[in-house]
Amino acid sequence: MATDPPAPLHRPNPAQWVWYAFGGKLPDRCAEWVLHDVTCPTWVLRHLGRALVQLAPFCAVMMLLPGPMWIRLSSIGLGLAVGLFYSICYMGETGEHRAIKHGFPPGVARDTRALRRDVKRAGKYGVGYRPWWE
Repeated sequence: MATDPPAPLHRPNPAQWVWYAFGGKLPDRCAEWVLHDVTCPTWVLRHLGRALVQLAPFCAVMMLLPGPMWIRLSSIGLGLAVGLFYSICYMGETGEHRAIKHGFPPGVARDTRALRRDVKRAGKYGVGYRPWWE
C-alpha cells in the first residue's frame, strides 16, 4: 500500500510575509507553512527575525529624529534590547497564537515541538532514554 507524498508547503510571498511578521493572517493555503514556521528546528531564529522586522520602524524613526547621534544610537540599542527581551519572553505563546490563528487547535505548536525533540532524543540516545531531571 503506497502512501501519498506530503502536500507541498505554500510559502507566502514577501509582502504576505511582512504582514505575517506584524501579526497578520496568511491565506488558508499557507497554514501548513505557518505550523512549520513555528515548530521547525530554527523556530527561535525565525521568531527573532520577525521581531527585528517589527522593531525596524522604531529604528528608522529614531534615526530621523534630530539630536546627537550617540543619543539616537543609544535609544535604538536600548529599544532593541527591551523589544527583543519581551519578544523572547513570550516566544512560545506567540508561536501558539499564530498556529491557532491559522486554524490549528490550541497546543499543537507546543506538542509538535515536543514530539520533534523527543524523536531527536530517541534517535540520539535510544528509545528508553530518559534524563534524570524529567
